[in-house]
Amino acid sequence: MAARTKTTKDRPSYRCTECGWQTAKWLGRCPECQAWGTVEEYGTPAVRTTAPGRVTTSALPIGQVDGRQATARTTGVPELDRVLGGGLVPGAVVLVAGEPGVGKSTLLLDVAAKSASDEHRTLYVTGEESASQVRLRADRIHAIDDHLYLAAETDLSAVLGHLDAVKPSLLILDSVQTVASPEIDGAPGGMAQVREVAGALIRASKDRGMSTLLVGHVTKDGAIAGPRLLEHLVDVVLHFEGDRHARLRLVRGVKNRYGTTDEVGCFELHDEGITGLADPSGLFLTRRAEPVPGTCLTVTLEGRRPLVAEVQALTVDSQIPSPRRTTSGLETSRVSMMLAVLEQRGRISALGKRDIYSATVGGVKLSEPAADLAIALALASAASDVPLPKNLVAIGEVGLAGEVRRVTGVQRRLAEAHRLGFTHALVPGDPGRVPEGMKVLEVADIGDALRVMPRSRRREAPREAEDRR
Repeated sequence: MAARTKTTKDRPSYRCTECGWQTAKWLGRCPECQAWGTVEEYGTPAVRTTAPGRVTTSALPIGQVDGRQATARTTGVPELDRVLGGGLVPGAVVLVAGEPGVGKSTLLLDVAAKSASDEHRTLYVTGEESASQVRLRADRIHAIDDHLYLAAETDLSAVLGHLDAVKPSLLILDSVQTVASPEIDGAPGGMAQVREVAGALIRASKDRGMSTLLVGHVTKDGAIAGPRLLEHLVDVVLHFEGDRHARLRLVRGVKNRYGTTDEVGCFELHDEGITGLADPSGLFLTRRAEPVPGTCLTVTLEGRRPLVAEVQALTVDSQIPSPRRTTSGLETSRVSMMLAVLEQRGRISALGKRDIYSATVGGVKLSEPAADLAIALALASAASDVPLPKNLVAIGEVGLAGEVRRVTGVQRRLAEAHRLGFTHALVPGDPGRVPEGMKVLEVADIGDALRVMPRSRRREAPREAEDRR
């Protein structure tokens, strides 16, 4: 239906009650007679309402609605199914965003091949590469299937034509910013174009019962490029995260209409493609025969998944008036706070005039407060050049008063540490149920935590603890 053109009669007018001067917008002072507060609105347009139309589908009691049509179907990648809440729901539209080179196209091409079958065709549309380039990647990651169709298009009408010809159960578009509609003015990737392309594909997905995966670009700040409306229109928003120099990749759910948003999928990117990691804790640990000063292990929660991670610290004499403070994988503000707590509450004065370097292993980023105790112990161990016991994990938030506060999921964290062979743990008070065979020491403040450190190198970890395999 053609849009109604807004006429002059529909626009409100303003008139000066003193001299009759008229204008299209309100002013506090009349330019004609210089009177204040005399400009008032007149001729307000009548309110228009929409007449009731024909109903396309009758309303039913919610108990009579058939929910079997929204049953999720697996993607063939268990880690992605974990984040999606079981798989892809027919008619669902998923937006996958991430930085360039993080592995979005590789993962989705693997999903396209594994989800293709006789009953469910998959259409992969690329707007950034040629079909031959995508074929080379498919050969490298072994993503070849007779029911996987490939097209290189940047025109929305051509993409819709491929949907009529192939009739796929899954559409993958890489990316939504490269496709444009000829009916809309503007370059591809613009606000109007992204809105039109996304709207057309969402309508096609709902009408056909077809699942759709859209790849989205991100800005330099990490936000999804384009209008915010795009994230509101789609059903699921996934963020693909990871350091391009590390092997670990995380798929984190930001919005999910069919499941929770506290699940995280872990992947490993390598030369032969990308594979899911059901047990990724091994990427974050360093295997050593003997403990090294300045290292401490903790258990972090990525969503609901516990991961054992290693914090490393190194302190050296500074050669400049202002000592360096360098961090990698840790928040600089939290490391600085731990330094202040150690100096004031832990009575360690050797840290203020030394260069301090702190990092994590394997590219993991620790931002939750539960890693505070491990950071503090790693810094204290580096300052005293005395290693911590090899089989020890530290969990807890440290406040400015030096107290060790409780954190969420302590029991899950301890269970994961016990599964990997750790037998000693430092935790806040009242940790709940402790795994059998694990010795847990409750600490009230940073002073209690520092007392577990050996006073000399001759004191080792307890003999009854078994080495971690």
